[in-house]
Amino acid sequence: MISTDPAERRALIGEYVLGLLEPEQAGEIADLIARDPQAAAMAMEWEQHFLELSDRLEPSTPSPGLWPRLQQTLNLRQRTSAWQAWWSSLNAWRLTSAALAMALIIALLPMYWQSDTRPASYTAVLQPPGEAAAPGWVVHIDAAGTLLLQPLREDRIAADRSVQFWTLVDPKDGPRSLGLVEPGERLTLTAEQIGAVRAGQLFELTLEPAGGSPLNRPTGEVLYIGRAVMASLD
Repeated sequence: MISTDPAERRALIGEYVLGLLEPEQAGEIADLIARDPQAAAMAMEWEQHFLELSDRLEPSTPSPGLWPRLQQTLNLRQRTSAWQAWWSSLNAWRLTSAALAMALIIALLPMYWQSDTRPASYTAVLQPPGEAAAPGWVVHIDAAGTLLLQPLREDRIAADRSVQFWTLVDPKDGPRSLGLVEPGERLTLTAEQIGAVRAGQLFELTLEPAGGSPLNRPTGEVLYIGRAVMASLD
């Protein structure tokens, strides 16, 4: 049974976001977040807090053998798509290796590289909260601002639930919905639909009631979450 003490409840939600709870207790917290707006707000606050902590870590260059191991583990060599063609590009990998490797290990360590004069492309690896090296989706935004959401797995979703795609640029403005997502299917959005993108921008997929969140914010369990890192300058 979930404690009614506000401090204990907040701590439990924090442990849930980090992925530290046992499955049974995690399920109880997920149900609480789905039905309680205050609990959902706490979960969003914890997510933002932990991601801000990861911002303070120094980027680390992966070993030469890490990328082949990731390819083998994720079966990336068996995927044929426009996204894989970009992913497999040697030049693209050289530009993104440090960022993506760290993303798979510590929930997408953001690197705040900036460019005011040249268009940039961005990548975000989305994975379950608190589960490092368990990516489920990849977001790629090209230099023209077009977004491609690419699945790495196909989740089973109940008929009375929907998966909703969100982005968060500034916590003061709150999250913004990017629409509903069909599990296992790619989604493409135009630059007009997603707006300007910057390094560190948050993307997440949440489990919502059929048809999407009834409110102007996520109300259900966070399925996958990650931050955008600059992939290249064009």
